[in-house]
Amino acid sequence: MSVLVAFSVTPLGVGEGVGELVAEAVRVVRASGLPNKTDAMFTVIEGDSWDEVMAVVQRAVEAVKTRTPRVSVVIKADWRDGVIDAMNRKTESVERYLSER
Repeated sequence: MSVLVAFSVTPLGVGEGVGELVAEAVRVVRASGLPNKTDAMFTVIEGDSWDEVMAVVQRAVEAVKTRTPRVSVVIKADWRDGVIDAMNRKTESVERYLSER
């Protein structure tokens, strides 16, 4: 099974410069050992179970919450049996179609 979660953590009440606080969440994700990618909008993490992935998301949010009065979280999930490495395979599929033209 693959549980693929894209999430963003936005610290609120600390001004516009939030990169340092967002980095705290990303550190938690990277320390988890689960496959992950971070871009300008989301961090994507992949695991074998809902509980495994969501525990990492929760720890990431809690890491930010220790330094800000409020945290906004956006989560999108893809929970699918029989899939391995969905994070890369989904992107590779789109790239393959793009290269055909």
